[in-house]
Amino acid sequence: MQKNVVISVKGIQKYDDMKSDAVELVTEGQLQRKDDVYILTYLESEVTGMDGTQTTITVQGDQVTLVRAGRFNSQMVFQEGRRHLSMYNTPYGALAIGVNTRHLLLDLTDEGGDIEVDYMIEVEHAVAGRNIFQMNIKEAEGASLKQ
Repeated sequence: MQKNVVISVKGIQKYDDMKSDAVELVTEGQLQRKDDVYILTYLESEVTGMDGTQTTITVQGDQVTLVRAGRFNSQMVFQEGRRHLSMYNTPYGALAIGVNTRHLLLDLTDEGGDIEVDYMIEVEHAVAGRNIFQMNIKEAEGASLKQ
């Protein structure tokens, strides 16, 4: 199964002693299902500061993997109650970061649904901030469906 979807993304970044920073994006993308794995792809834009980057989110069981490729490259794995090490490329070089998922909500079907991830980022074993991203996926009007 593969279909065109409209994706609403809201990202919130919280750092100690600083005001929260939020970014919202509505974009078109693709939702695929291969057996019991959902794959969501979309292009980032100037709004997120990552234009020229394709984001792929893979949902398998209780795990979400986010991969960015293009101008910015990174991979992060989210699994509630677990800590995963990831590489995060910046314009200043690559960083090894820890991703500690506090909460993970997955409500995804062939028609779309919601993904919410609340996680802490660690750099050099020190908490660098808390991030929350919320996604809503809806079938695009006149979407072509491939079985």
